[in-house]
Order: sequence, then structure tokens, then C-alpha cells
Amino acid sequence: MRLIKRDHSLSMLLALLLLCSVFHIHIAAADEEPGLLSWSKQIAVREAWLHKRHQMLLEMMRRHEIDMWIVVNEEFHDDPVTQYIAPPRPYTGRRDIFVFIDNGEQGLRKVAIIGYAEESLQNYFEAPDEPKPAKEVVPALYEEHRPARIALNIGGRRGVTSSLTLGSHQFLSDILGKEASERFVSAADLLEEYLDTRIPEEFEHYEAAVRLTEWLVKRVFSNEVIEPGMTSIGDLRRWMYDALWEQSVDTWFQPDFRLQRAGTPNPTSRGFLAVAKDSVVIQRGDVLHVDFGITYMGFDTDWQKMAYVLREGEVDVPAGLKAAMKNTNLVQDALTRRHSRPDKTAGAVYSETMAEMEARGIKAQIYSHPIGNQGHGLGASIDFRAARRGDQQRQEKKLRNGSYIAIELNSRTAVPEWDGQEVYIMMEDDAYLTEEGWTFFRPRQEAYYLIK
Repeated sequence: MRLIKRDHSLSMLLALLLLCSVFHIHIAAADEEPGLLSWSKQIAVREAWLHKRHQMLLEMMRRHEIDMWIVVNEEFHDDPVTQYIAPPRPYTGRRDIFVFIDNGEQGLRKVAIIGYAEESLQNYFEAPDEPKPAKEVVPALYEEHRPARIALNIGGRRGVTSSLTLGSHQFLSDILGKEASERFVSAADLLEEYLDTRIPEEFEHYEAAVRLTEWLVKRVFSNEVIEPGMTSIGDLRRWMYDALWEQSVDTWFQPDFRLQRAGTPNPTSRGFLAVAKDSVVIQRGDVLHVDFGITYMGFDTDWQKMAYVLREGEVDVPAGLKAAMKNTNLVQDALTRRHSRPDKTAGAVYSETMAEMEARGIKAQIYSHPIGNQGHGLGASIDFRAARRGDQQRQEKKLRNGSYIAIELNSRTAVPEWDGQEVYIMMEDDAYLTEEGWTFFRPRQEAYYLIK
């Protein structure tokens, strides 16, 4: 009987070890380095997207009453929209001009006026092997089509919607003449719809970019990088820059780190927890925060996460800090699941979420913004600043199904273990909109990253 028990126990042990092995393999797979496409493959995939994007453009132009849209790309001054309306390759002509024309029943006409023709452009535009100068082609297109409204990248509130230089504006005015120049209008609304509209083929590549962002943040907030009492904030930032270089990706803003310490007042800047100075050395008991994003495949990510440096003898985070993170998770729940839906106004989402937080007694700030082709993208922002200013135009923008957003927000909670000192828990997660609300590309943070 004893032998039978021993054999049974051995079988159970082997089964348990097998399960643990599978479990650890799964965890390792989740944390392993995400695979990215080579640059040549990135270009090929992104060029394939252009066919579908161009198919959407005519309907958008008609919705915004635009008959002709002219995009000018200057050498040393790329228009930020060029890589999304033309093959994403370097353009080095003095002026490379892309013209989209509503050609009635014949559909969308697309003309590229460049210094020299090449195959990738000819797959998407009329682009003759022997190009004529823009001063001849653009006026000829105007005379042929007589557009009533000619959209230029001018007049918007953001860089991408007001990117046409004064020199190129004057150039177009000179070659087209007074009559045509009086038909110039802003392309801002068209640009917003175009850049805030995602296609299904983009999803897996954006998710890969978010996974890489998460993977790098988990590494920087670990003992791989941090040695308490020795590592400085500047060390973390330099590690991030080198990690970007190793991954062959870029970033669209400086990686920023914030630090909160018991008994030390929290420095603020413009109403937010201030960025820590490079010289600050990380100590045990510190709460750390990172704001970081990458650029890949014509996309930007934006990511904020929290870490805790265990004190000597600690094996877990103090209960008060756990409660503080839970409060920020509650703000996320309200915003993403309960109050956000397609076609709902950004102002209504903000007001309803904040009303719920007030009822719960949670001190919250919300400053979520569109993301995708640009880190601070075009579209509906759910933002306290618009509400505070009474900016009706921004508050009345409607959420667009399928849009991507950076759910950026924070809560402030008094922590008993810190003698009632308030701690900011600042989170930012990239998400996409469905009929049920916002869904995160990666699981949100519900526990601190621990530095031992």
C-alpha cells in the first residue's frame, strides 16, 4: 500500500512539474522580446495599406466638400502627412507635390509631381517617367477640373493640420493665380478624419509596437537596470535611449521619469507631478513612474507605468500604495467601460466619469488623447483642459468607432504608511474603441513593478 501511495505521489509530482513548466514557458513567452519587421518589410506592408486608405479618401473629401487636395513635401521639411498618403520612403525633391482630385464618376484622381519618377510612386499615382515642372502641371490640373474648393494643410490648430510652409503657400498662389488662390480652404477636418480612421490591417502591427513599449518598460523597472542607492534617473533615461537604438526604433518624445518619496514634498509642474532631475538617485521605498513611447511602422505609442523599490525586509508593496493604484484602476474602469461609446461626445464622457469619481471620493485627473499615426493624434480628446476652458468645439467632438487613444489619467490618494502624504498614480495605456467602450491593447497595470 505504501508503494502505491509513493507511485501516486510521484505521478502527481511529475504532473505538477509539467504544469509548472508549461506555466513558466507561457510567462516567458509573454515577456520575451517582441519580433519586429525589417525596414524593407515595413515599407512593403505600409505601401499595401495605401490602396485601402486611398479608397476611403474620395468619400471623405466629398463629406468635407473638398474637390482638390494638394500636399506639398519640401526637402528638409517633410510634411507629416506625406508618409500616410504616399509610399513611406524618403523624399528629397525641392518640392514634391501630391494632388488628389474628385473626378466625378471616374472616381479619385491621384497625381504625383516630383523631380523624378520611380516605380513605388507609379503604383499609386500618375507619375510620368519624364516629369514636367510643377509650375506647368498644377495649373493644368486646375484648368482641367476647375475645383471649387482646394484644400491645403493650413488653418488647423495642430502641426499636422497647418504644416504647409509660407514659401510653398506662396508658390502655389503664384503658379495658380488669384482666382484659384481664392478657392484655398483648410484641409484640417479632412486630415482629422483620415488620420483618425484605422484599417483592420494595421491592428497587429500597432499591437506589436505596444508590446515592445511594455517590454522595455518592464526591463527598465527591474533589477536588470536599477540598483537601489546607486542608479540615477539619468541612468534610466540613458538606458532607454540605448534600448531604442538596439531595437532599431525611434521615439517621439524624451523618456521621462518621476519619483515620489515618503517625507519629501512632491514637486509639480503645470498641475502635474514634475519630472525628476537626472541627478536624483533611486532609494529603497521610492515610487517610480515612467512616461515613454516608441515610433514604429508609422505609429506612435504612449505608455505610463508605476514601480516600487522594496525596502530592506519588505516582500510586497505597502497596503496604502496598493489602494492608491486601485483608485486609478477605478478611474480607468469608469472611463473605458462605463461611459465611453462610439458617437458619444468627448465632453459627455469626461463629465460623466468625473461625476462618478466625485461620488466615490477619488481625486482624479483625465487627459486622454488620440494616438496612432502621431503620439498626440487628431480626433476626440477626453481632457480636463478642454472642460476647464469651456472649449465647446473640442468637447463636442464624437468618439469614432475603431479609433486608437492613449487612456491617460491619474488619481491622488493619501497613504497611511507615508503619514497621509498624497501619492500620484499616473497611468497611460493605448486602447481602441469598440461598441462596448475602450479596450486596452495590453493588459493594464494592476500591481507595481517591483525592484528588489
